[in-house]
Amino acid sequence: MKNFLKLFLVVILISTVSFNVIREEDNDYPFQNPSLSIEARVNDLVSRLTLEEKVAQMLNSAPAIPRLNIPSYDWWNEVLHGVARTPYKVTVFPQAIGMAATFDTTSLHQMADYSALEGRAVYNKAVKEGKSGQRYMGLTYWTPNINIFRDPRWGRGQETYGEDPYLTAMLGRAFVHGLQGNDPKYLKAAACAKHYAVHSGPEPLRHVFDAQASDYDLWDTYLPAFEELVVNAKVAGVMCAYNAFRKQPCCGSDVLMQDILRNQWQFTGYVTSDCWAIDDFFKNHKTHPDAASASADAVIHGTDIDCGTDAYKSLVQAVKEGKITERQIDVSVKRLFTIRFRLGMFDPATMVKYAQTPESVLESEPHRAHTLKMARQSIVLLKNQKNVLPLKKNLKEIAVIGPNADNAIAVLGNYNGIPSKIVTALQGIKDKVGDKVKVVYERATTFTKDTLLVYADVTKQYSLEGQPGIRAEYFNNKELSGTPVITRMETSVDHDWQEGEIVVSDMKAYNFSARYTTDFTANETGEIAFEVEGDDGYRFLVDGKEQINAWTRNRWGARNYKLQTEKGKTYRLVVEYYQAEGKAGIKLRAGNFKKTDFKALANRVKSADAIVFVGGISPQLEGEEMKVNEPGFNGGDRTSILLPSVQTELMKALKATGKPVIFVMMTGSAIAAPWEAENIPAIVNAWYGGQSAGTAIADVLFGDYNPAGRLPVTFYKSDKDLPDFNDYTMDNRTYRYFKGTPQWAFGYGLSYTTFQYDQLNIPANAKVNSTVTVSVRVTNTGKMDGDEVVQLYLSRQQPSFKAPLRALKGFKRIFLKQGESKLVTFELRPQDTAVILEDGTEKYLPGAITVSVGGSQPDAATRASKKTAEGVLQLAEQ
Repeated sequence: MKNFLKLFLVVILISTVSFNVIREEDNDYPFQNPSLSIEARVNDLVSRLTLEEKVAQMLNSAPAIPRLNIPSYDWWNEVLHGVARTPYKVTVFPQAIGMAATFDTTSLHQMADYSALEGRAVYNKAVKEGKSGQRYMGLTYWTPNINIFRDPRWGRGQETYGEDPYLTAMLGRAFVHGLQGNDPKYLKAAACAKHYAVHSGPEPLRHVFDAQASDYDLWDTYLPAFEELVVNAKVAGVMCAYNAFRKQPCCGSDVLMQDILRNQWQFTGYVTSDCWAIDDFFKNHKTHPDAASASADAVIHGTDIDCGTDAYKSLVQAVKEGKITERQIDVSVKRLFTIRFRLGMFDPATMVKYAQTPESVLESEPHRAHTLKMARQSIVLLKNQKNVLPLKKNLKEIAVIGPNADNAIAVLGNYNGIPSKIVTALQGIKDKVGDKVKVVYERATTFTKDTLLVYADVTKQYSLEGQPGIRAEYFNNKELSGTPVITRMETSVDHDWQEGEIVVSDMKAYNFSARYTTDFTANETGEIAFEVEGDDGYRFLVDGKEQINAWTRNRWGARNYKLQTEKGKTYRLVVEYYQAEGKAGIKLRAGNFKKTDFKALANRVKSADAIVFVGGISPQLEGEEMKVNEPGFNGGDRTSILLPSVQTELMKALKATGKPVIFVMMTGSAIAAPWEAENIPAIVNAWYGGQSAGTAIADVLFGDYNPAGRLPVTFYKSDKDLPDFNDYTMDNRTYRYFKGTPQWAFGYGLSYTTFQYDQLNIPANAKVNSTVTVSVRVTNTGKMDGDEVVQLYLSRQQPSFKAPLRALKGFKRIFLKQGESKLVTFELRPQDTAVILEDGTEKYLPGAITVSVGGSQPDAATRASKKTAEGVLQLAEQ
C-alpha cells in the first residue's frame, strides 16, 4: 500500500511538472528549455508573440515582454578598440587605424578576445545591477568598421583598417574570431561588419549621397572584406549604410542586400540599419513616401533592426495595408532572437562559461600590457636622418612642444571607452627620463592657430544669492522642463560622463539637461573670454542675452565669448546644456587669449638637447558627422590633407635653433607634410595610440622599443594627388591604382635595424585555381633586435583586363634577433591569383604574375639593397 501511494504521488508530480511546461500562465515554455535546439526554441518563442510585440523587438531598444519573462535588450553597443561608452572603466587600445598599422593579426585577435571578456564583465555586472536593458551594456557590438579608406579626407577612416581590401579582410577576420570566441554553442560576443557597403564619406552628405561604383570596383575593392567576414569568419551581424547605392538606400538595396548578402553569400545572421538610416529612405533619399513603405521595404530586403528611430513601429500599419506580411516579419524576429539565444541570454548562467567572467578582468594586467604592446607595434618611423633616433637617455634637457603633447583626448580616438589612467606623450617622456632630465613643455599652438586661450582660475569670482559657486539644476529630460531632479551648488562647470553613467541621484547620462547659473564679479576693467565646450548642445547667456548658441545636436566642441568687464561689476552667467546620447560633457572656462611668439619660444627652448614636437590632428577635428569650425575641416571630414600651416611655421622656428627636432605626428588619416619630410630629421607617426600611447612613444624615441609599424594608407604629397572626394571610382586611388609618387607609400615604415631578403622560392609548375606556396628567407643584418613586417605583393599587368598596379596578398610580422634568419612561408589562395573582370566576376587565368616579398612595396632602391626579393609565378591551365 505504501509503495502504491509512493507511485501515485510520483505520477501526480510528473503530471504536474509536464502540465506546467505547457501552461502559459505559469510561464514555462519550450523556448525556456536549454536541451532543445536554438532553432526550436526560437520558433516556439516567436510563435507566441503578437504582431505588435514582434515589431517592437525590431527596434534597437527592444522592450521587455513580461508575460513571457523576456527581458528588455538594447542592441546598440560599440567595441571599436576596446569596450566603448560604458560607464565603467575599461581598457582602451589604439584606434583601429593604429591597430592596422601593426600588420599583426595575432595581436588584433588577442585585443578582440580581451575586449569581449571586458564586454562580458560589463554585461554580467549590468545584469547583476538590473541594467542589462540599457544601451552600451549589451553583447551585440557594431564593430568592426571594414569600409575601405579610399580617400584620406574621410573623417571616419580612423575607424577602419586602411585602404587595402586584403589587409582589411585579414584583420577583420582576426577581430571577429577573437570577439566571437570558439565555443561550439555560445557566442562570446556578437560582432557586426559595417557599413555595408560602398561607404566612405563625405560625412556631410551621407544621408543623401548616392554612391556609384562599377561592378569591377565593387568586387575588387569594396566587397572582399565583407565577403571574408560573412562567408568565412561567420560574423554574427552586418550593418547597412546610410547612403544609397545605385539609387536605392543601402538598407533596401536589391544588389547589396538581396542578391549578394542573402542569396550569394547565404548570410543568415542579423542586419541592423545604421542609426536613423530608415528615416533617410523617406526624409532624405526621397525613395519612399512614408515610414510604413520605407520600413516594409527595408525588412523585405533583410534589414532586421531599425536603429535610432521608431520608423519600424509603422510595420504594424504596413502589415494591415498589405505592404508586407507578418510571416516576413517573423523571419527578422527569428534572426534577432537566434543571436540572443546564441549569446546565452535565455540559459542559466551556470551553462554559459562566458557568464562567469568576473569584473576583475576590467583593466586587468594582461589587458593593460597588451594595449601597450599594440601601441608600440602601431608606431611608424617615417624618417630618421643621420640616426637622430633613438635619443640618448643622458640628455640634460628636452623640450616637448605642441598641441598633442599633453592631449588626453587625442590618444583615445573616437568610439572609445574611458580607462583609469591615460599616458600622454608628455607624461610618457617624463616617466622615461625621470627627475635627472629637465623637461620643458609648452603647448604653443592649437591645431590650426597660434593664439591660445590661457585659462585662469576665476572660481572665487563666482557666487549666487550670497553663496559661493554655481547653481546647478539637473533635469531628467532634454528640454530643461519641469522640476529639476536636483539643485545644488558646484564650484565649477567641468563634467564628463559616459552614456548611462550616473549624473546625479539616479539620473543617468542620456536624454538629460542641465542649467548652470552664477554671478561673475570682475576683478578689473578690461576683457575676459569665457569658453564653453559641450556635447551635445549648449547655450551661453550673459545678463539674459544669448552670446553662444550651439543647441543643434552634434559634437560642437568649444566656443568662446569675449566679455568687456568693469572692475567690481557683476555679470549673470548662464550655461544651458542637453545631452541626447553618446558621451556627455559640459565645461565652462575663462581666461585670456595670447598669441605665441614663435621666435621667443624657440629662444626659450634652444638650450634643450632635443626638441620633440607633438602635433598632427585629433578626433576633436576628424570623426563622425561633427561640427568643426576650423580651416581645413568640414563636418568631421578634411578639406585639405596638408598639416595645418601654423604647425609647420612653428617647426621652422624650432629647427632654426640648430637642435634636433623630432616630429611626433598623431592622426587618424594620412597627412601631407612636404616641408617636414624635407627638413625635419626624424618623423614618427603615433596615430591615436590608446591609453598607453605616451609610454609607447617614449619607448620608441629612446630606443627601448624598435619600431616596425607600417602605413595601412598612402600618405600623399598634396591635395593635388586626390581625385574628387565624391567620386567612388578607384582610378588613381590608393596604392593599388595611384600613378603618382607618394610621400610615404602604403606598407612603408623604417626600423632601427636593417633586413635583407633572399632565397625566394616560387613553384615552377603552378596551376590556375589552386593554392600556391611561396617562401623567402629574411635576415636581420643590423645591430638591434626587432620586428619586421614581411609583405607579399602580386602584380599582373596584361592589356586584356584591368588589374591593380600591385596588390598585397600576404603579410607576417616576425621578430628577429640581430644576425638571425627565418624562413617565412605564404599560402596564396586561388582567389589571390584570380582576376576580376569588368562585370565583377572572378576568373582564373593562366599567365605570368610578378611576386615581390619585402618589408615594403618594391621599388628600385629596395631591390638593389636586397630589401625585396622578386620573381615570377607562371600559372598554367589545369
